[in-house]
Amino acid sequence: MKTIVLSTLNSRYTHSSLALRYLYANMQELQASTCILEFNINDSIQSIAESLLDAMPQIIGIGVYIWNATQVHALLEILKKVAPQIHIVLGGPEVSYEPFRVNFDLADVIIQGEGDLAFYTTCKKLLRQTPLPKIIPPSLVDLASVALPYAYYTHDDIANRYIYVEASRGCPFSCEFCLSSIEAKVRNFNTDLLLEAFETLWQRGVRNFKFIDRTFNLNMAIAHRLLDFFLAKKPPYFVHFEVIPDHFPELLKAKIAQFPPGSLQLEIGIQTLNPMVAANISRPLKLEKIKQNIRFLEQETSAHLHLDLIVGLPAESLQSFAENLNTLCSLTRSEIQIGILKKLSGTVMNRHDAMHGMIYSDTPPYDILQNDLLSYKEIQKMKRFARFWDLIYNSGNFTHSFQLIYKNRTVFDGFYALSEFIYTQTQSTWKISLERLSTLLFEYLVFTCKLDLEYVASVMIKDILSVKGRAVPKAIQRHCPDSKILPSTTVSPHNKRQQKHI
Repeated sequence: MKTIVLSTLNSRYTHSSLALRYLYANMQELQASTCILEFNINDSIQSIAESLLDAMPQIIGIGVYIWNATQVHALLEILKKVAPQIHIVLGGPEVSYEPFRVNFDLADVIIQGEGDLAFYTTCKKLLRQTPLPKIIPPSLVDLASVALPYAYYTHDDIANRYIYVEASRGCPFSCEFCLSSIEAKVRNFNTDLLLEAFETLWQRGVRNFKFIDRTFNLNMAIAHRLLDFFLAKKPPYFVHFEVIPDHFPELLKAKIAQFPPGSLQLEIGIQTLNPMVAANISRPLKLEKIKQNIRFLEQETSAHLHLDLIVGLPAESLQSFAENLNTLCSLTRSEIQIGILKKLSGTVMNRHDAMHGMIYSDTPPYDILQNDLLSYKEIQKMKRFARFWDLIYNSGNFTHSFQLIYKNRTVFDGFYALSEFIYTQTQSTWKISLERLSTLLFEYLVFTCKLDLEYVASVMIKDILSVKGRAVPKAIQRHCPDSKILPSTTVSPHNKRQQKHI
């Protein structure tokens, strides 16, 4: 039995909620009567409600995000019908900015913005039956007054989940599609205390650190201290940073180059390489510097890159997006995440709606449906393109075979044609097994692209057998029966995809 339960629905089991641990760390005298119960979006809502009610709490705090908003709405309905006496407090990005696009009227209190300290004071007032407003407006907390959460990752978290950490909050840029741009000021945690906490995590066995900072390489002094911390450790380990693409001083480059293969991932938000489109959404774009830095990271370091592009930005045509993708593929072999533009409450993207005919879905994730340059049909095709791109290119499962897709044409044109072919065969973008996908790719390359059958089979078998335990589909195996099994890769459970790109 606990007086207060902290909960959320993560997008998958391997994820953990850093936010809940911040709340728990700052509960002061209420911490002893507080617990964390995490779920994921694939769990039964009724089973989640049962688990929450089994704790017999007086207060339930729930973190709401774009990926779980509809599930939280359904959970609220059950909890308030079955146990209306329980106070339900919501927080998180999806309730921090209005208008709310999912109905959360059944919540007793909604805390907007940073809840590290506000949740504690809210619980004290609820327990004392002190009247509270329905919505508590956001306020920035002094990070020096926030207790760090890292001691509250459990042994099970360390063994099975990603460990999320942060060294700063906020972003100095004003990209109009991003919630981080709302807080223009960047605030840093005390680096000495942070490194002490990381050392404790390391001693407990943590070997994966995913930093959620928006601008890791903004403050060079802090960036160097963090890199030095990991460079002093013995591999294997896996560290993830989100970086600014145009800010890599020489000393920073030198340190990044020291990381061994499979240990460092850098997420780089490119979004667009079109200067006009970038200026239209208030995104700084130092194009030549960005290209120079990506080339350096690709050619002179072992860092795995994860670059982001967005489909549907105002004033970006399909041809412009294609040029962006072709350019990135000429610079790197690492992952390129293709996202579909979303209009989030709190951003100023609505200023483009009339001029560019921007029409979005009203349900999460609020993705674009069409605009003046991309029809609904074209957006649908690009959603499928993005999904198949992830399955074929980003997965690392077809490293050598991928190059056959765009033989004698651009990467975009080649993959667009493949995407259309796969969808005509499957009428789906989900639940396509690796064996089925391999067979479809083989058939496309041989029968549609007219490439040499035995050569395609040999290339694809090289890809398939690069990972231990895989079987070659019969449609491919019979054309290369004497193929040798290659040495399989041994990968960390936390960077499997990254290792395949090495």
